[in-house]
Amino acid sequence: MIDIDGSLGEGGGQILRSALTLSLLTGKSFKLRKIRANRKPKPGLRPQHLAGVRAAGKIGNAKLTGDAVNSNQLIFEPGTVTAGQHHFPIGTAGSTALVLHTVYLPLALANELSELVLEGGTHNEKAPCFHYLQATWRMYMQRLGMKIDLAMERPGFYPRGGGKILASIASTPKLRPLTLNSGRQSDSATITCGTSGLPEHVAKRCSRRAEVRLRDAGIAAEVQIEEYPGDPGCMLAITLGGPVPTLFFGLGARGKPAEAVADEAVDQALAHRATGMPVDPHSADQLLLPLALADGASEFQVSEITLHLTTNATVIQMFLDREIAIAGEVGQPGVVKVAGRAL
Repeated sequence: MIDIDGSLGEGGGQILRSALTLSLLTGKSFKLRKIRANRKPKPGLRPQHLAGVRAAGKIGNAKLTGDAVNSNQLIFEPGTVTAGQHHFPIGTAGSTALVLHTVYLPLALANELSELVLEGGTHNEKAPCFHYLQATWRMYMQRLGMKIDLAMERPGFYPRGGGKILASIASTPKLRPLTLNSGRQSDSATITCGTSGLPEHVAKRCSRRAEVRLRDAGIAAEVQIEEYPGDPGCMLAITLGGPVPTLFFGLGARGKPAEAVADEAVDQALAHRATGMPVDPHSADQLLLPLALADGASEFQVSEITLHLTTNATVIQMFLDREIAIAGEVGQPGVVKVAGRAL
């Protein structure tokens, strides 16, 4: 049984998610101690993390010990992965994207189509939003050979949640490696502002702020406004062109001006663009695990090396004999090389 210290590196939920995925893929059991130890003041399993644990347990017919809210230790003993139809209700505004990221790879490498229903948050703090999944993550997975179709039946903004997304994951016989060592500064972008239960002027102010700032940076933007039914919520996404469309988003909150939501997305987009690197920090982290199972070596340049990335590499190497080289310092651009090998 693999013993994992949950306080290593970034010390958050990424360690748990990667360990669950790798356990399902390799059949190796693990014990995770000090779960989310660096997430003060609420370490341990929160409801959305527990939903990921139980989702992995369900598709992998696993034996679970310690699967409870606030638990700081988990033992996961996997069985055989079962593809097919699965429903994962988080029950809170917890991120549907993070639950999807826990289970998609074992299901993709199974021998039949899987169709998932995930209910919870679709636009959360510190988690990929649905628009990112659709515009960026799905396209990266397609380049690796996976066919994943996504639909948002209804949005679920933090902190209320209540969203619902559908995911169809085709069986993937082999993962392809990835090489992305050149980027170009995009001079065009798409701004998507989505609101629910808010006055019309909120979306106009938010999108206008983003449009002006991008124009000042030499980027022409097309604006799209989306209105949803439901509880109050606001988000703004900026998608930059490139080898793979790259999306950054800002999330509204009570008392947060519309302009601040736009600035949150614009600041990330411009920082990424200024490096000239093709892969954004969030995608780099999410690419690492499937590339470790690709049929060949991969190499890509990333606009910022994060602790999520370096920690993920450490966890992967606990389960798989893979060479992963990350050249550069945390917080700076860098190059990632992965010596992939199919299971």
